[in-house]
Amino acid sequence: MTKEQKRVLEQQLWNISNTLRGKMNADEFRDYILGFIFYKYLSDKMASYANDILETENVVYDELDALNTEHQAFLTAIKEEAIEKLGYFLKPEELFSEIASRSQDKEGHDNFILDELKSILNNIEQSTMGQGSEDDFDGLFEDLDLTSSKLGKTEADKNALISKILVNLDKIDFDVDNAKSDVLGDAYEYMIGQFASGAGKGAGEFYTPQQVSTILAKIVSQDKKRLKSVYDPSCGSGSLLLRVSKEVDDVDTFYGQELNITTYNLARMNMILHDVHYNRFDIKQEDTLEKPQHLEHRFDAIVANPPFSANWSANPLHLTDERFSDYGKLAPASKADFAFIQHMAHQLDDDGTMAVVLPHGVLFRGAAEGIIRKHLIQNLNYIHAVIGLPENIFYGTSIATCILVLKKNREVNEGILFVDASKQCEKDGTKNALRENNIDAILSGYIHRGEMDKFSHVASLEELEENDFNLNIPRYVDTFEAEAPIDLTAVAGELKALNLEIIDNDQVIAGFCRQLAISGPF
Repeated sequence: MTKEQKRVLEQQLWNISNTLRGKMNADEFRDYILGFIFYKYLSDKMASYANDILETENVVYDELDALNTEHQAFLTAIKEEAIEKLGYFLKPEELFSEIASRSQDKEGHDNFILDELKSILNNIEQSTMGQGSEDDFDGLFEDLDLTSSKLGKTEADKNALISKILVNLDKIDFDVDNAKSDVLGDAYEYMIGQFASGAGKGAGEFYTPQQVSTILAKIVSQDKKRLKSVYDPSCGSGSLLLRVSKEVDDVDTFYGQELNITTYNLARMNMILHDVHYNRFDIKQEDTLEKPQHLEHRFDAIVANPPFSANWSANPLHLTDERFSDYGKLAPASKADFAFIQHMAHQLDDDGTMAVVLPHGVLFRGAAEGIIRKHLIQNLNYIHAVIGLPENIFYGTSIATCILVLKKNREVNEGILFVDASKQCEKDGTKNALRENNIDAILSGYIHRGEMDKFSHVASLEELEENDFNLNIPRYVDTFEAEAPIDLTAVAGELKALNLEIIDNDQVIAGFCRQLAISGPF
């Protein structure tokens, strides 16, 4: 897709979104727009797959008639194959293009299609019941509430609004037949990003800016062409997992866990929209720290942007949990950052790499966190690099963050790389943004793992011990910029000249006051 095509597509999607702006907040209309994009994708994919099967039969899928005996045989065979291959089934009359067409008559008047649309969305999920894809499709459309009063006061108002969205979305060609094209994936990512930018404080729960995702993905995939598995324990919309797949030739299986039910639905949709077969992803909805769903697995790559300093139970019973027991301490109940680190480190394969975005506090906070940090460095030798990022680059928070990179197969006394990339950004509206040259500089510093004045340093174990295992970046990378020397003689001369000018001005003002026969100010 060219830049111009992408720009046109984004403008089309933006215009469609405007039909709901003002009626509801970003979190709510996100669910409608992304839900309908997903329905359109499933329909286009179903039609394309069925037409391939029917290629020699002189008929196309949307022309099949369930009352025709010959067509019934086609439909039965297509359904069986579609369930196996795609994981779901849509009848010809249930296709997005068909209901969009039925939503308006030839004169452009609205036909009532809400009840039919509800039934179709339910049928998609029902078609997966008892199949291998059931868990991956269950509840996907539950946030698409077609009865909401926010869509309109009357049923007719709601119907008119939904019809308008369907008709306009139907005009967009997502090019699902082109294996090399990712128009729909790009569209979905664009919309998620747009909703994140308008969703305020909660946006970081479901979206990591693409520039940061790119850095994490390139770190965990360095020197690898294939990954058996990639895992995100707080996967949000799944964009970070998918970003990793862009850096390698192939990922066998994607694993993720997400607490928020709506965001969990977004992640599963995102996987399917990016043509990841349901057998190749395993996304679960549950609290990762309290009820981990993938503990039996060890992963080649782990990426994460967990909620910063979130609350968790810190239940003493966790001290018997294999994820936390070796450390002797639990992360504080008000700051779960290290609990996520411990969880991920436990699930990292011996030859794997883990990259996680965290608040700077994990680098220097003491008490239990200091003990956990020391154990990770001194006893386990897991921490490979600390990369400081610019402030104000995430949605929902302006704080500066860092990337912690962990590996298990490190040499003894290998040291920890520190990179200060806090200035690697450009202004983008009210936010800071990482540009391509910034990303390249950060990755170059990480890969070459050397000394660069005011940018990077490899700290030995001795240095770390001297600093009591405090990982605050300024302790290891000196970014002090000496100020230009001040010429005190010149400054004194300027002050003397200013004083003379003040005296002259006072005399002028006094003369004006005498002419006006009024008292002067001095």
